[in-house]
Amino acid sequence: MARAFLERKELPEARLEADLLVAHALGLPRLGMLLQLDRPVEPAEIDRARDALVRRARREPVAYITGEREFYGRPFCVGPGCLIPRPETEGIVDLAKDWMRQGLVPVDARILDLGTGSGALAISLALEWPKATVVAAELSADALAWARRNGERHAAQVAWHLGDGFEVARREGPFDLVVSNPPYVRRADLPSLAPEVRDHEPHEALFAPDGDPDAFLRRLLEGWSQWMAPLGRMIVELGYDQSPRVLGLLRQSGLEGELVRDLSRIERLASAWKPASAS
Repeated sequence: MARAFLERKELPEARLEADLLVAHALGLPRLGMLLQLDRPVEPAEIDRARDALVRRARREPVAYITGEREFYGRPFCVGPGCLIPRPETEGIVDLAKDWMRQGLVPVDARILDLGTGSGALAISLALEWPKATVVAAELSADALAWARRNGERHAAQVAWHLGDGFEVARREGPFDLVVSNPPYVRRADLPSLAPEVRDHEPHEALFAPDGDPDAFLRRLLEGWSQWMAPLGRMIVELGYDQSPRVLGLLRQSGLEGELVRDLSRIERLASAWKPASAS
C-alpha cells in the first residue's frame, strides 16, 4: 500500500522510499523490517508511517523525514537548514585518501573543510585519517549545529568554527589539504531543480554568490598563498557545467590540477597543487 501510494504520486523510487519510510516509522532498519513482514503493527506505528508517506508525497526529502542520510558508509543526522550529503561528494574522501597513500599529503596533515554543512566531509576525513588535524568552517549556525551533532555521534575530532571560511583559513592556516563542496548552482536554474531541493534545502548552500558558479573557486585560488602549506593541495566539488572553465582558472593562478569524473562521467571534482618548481 505504501509503495502504491507513492507510485500514484509519481515518485520514481517509490519502492525503496516506501520501505525506508515504513521502516523508520517502525523503528527498524530496512532489512530488519523486510525480515519481519509478519510482525504485528501498532496503531501508533501506522499513524507515523501515514504521516511520513504524506510528507514524502508533498516532496519533502526522505532524509529530512527520517532525519538521516548515509555518507561514506556512516549515518549522518540531517534536517532543515542542512544540505543533504550526496554520494558524488564521497569522491573527495576517496581522492584525499589516495593522495595520502601516495605520500602527496602527509599522514599528520592539517585539513580544512570550507562550508562543512552536515559535517560529513570533515568527519569522514577525521575518521579515515586519524592522525590528521581537521578544521571545519560554516557560515550557517543551523548547519553547524547539525555538524556538531554528527561529530559527537561519531566521536570525531574536528575543530568547528562558525563564520566565514576564508577568514578561518587565514586565521588557522596553513593547511596541507583544503576540501569543499561549495554553492555552485545558478539562481536562473531554480525552476529546473527538483522540488525536494528547491523547496526544502538551504538556498545559501546551493546557489552561487552573484550567480557566478566560479566565485568560490576563484576566491580559493586568489587566497592560496595565505592559507596553504608550500606542498598543499585542494579538492573542490564542481557543478555539472563548470569544468570547461576550471583548468583555465588554475593555470591563471600558476597552479597545476586535474578534473575527476564521478560515476555518471561528469567532471565533478577539481584538484589543484603548486608545480614542483614553484614549491
